[in-house]
Amino acid sequence: MTARADTIDRIMAVMTAAFDPAYGEAWNRRQVSDALTMPSTQALVIDAEGRLIPDEDPAAIPAGFVLSRHVLDEEELLLIAVAPEARRRGIGAALIEHLFAAARGRGITRIFLEMRRGNPAIHLYLKFGFEPIGERRNYYRMENGERIDAITFGRTI
Repeated sequence: MTARADTIDRIMAVMTAAFDPAYGEAWNRRQVSDALTMPSTQALVIDAEGRLIPDEDPAAIPAGFVLSRHVLDEEELLLIAVAPEARRRGIGAALIEHLFAAARGRGITRIFLEMRRGNPAIHLYLKFGFEPIGERRNYYRMENGERIDAITFGRTI
């Protein structure tokens, strides 16, 4: 197994456990793999202690991940997830901090994200200074066909 496959396996393990299928937010393996083939896309995977997991550590157990992409000096947080058993332990905060540090290292000055209205992750985003800057009406489609608005957030770093 290649290092890339290890990273994708870790992301998929967390995503499968973390995302409620009713909302249809989880990506499939192909989407993650395709995204990671682009040089502007990066993944950070951390363990239950909030430490980054290197590809070279096949025994590491993932607790969370963040997937993002950048263009020029802006970055978009595409996905963030914490395994259910690792929640309420600061893993989400550690992921955001690692994202900010990596983004600054790439010369990023602004980070954006989009989430469905009602997502409890809003508390994490607000804690880290993200502010709502836009809305897409009926953007997300749930498994049952119901539509949910998307809220766009931004933050200068």
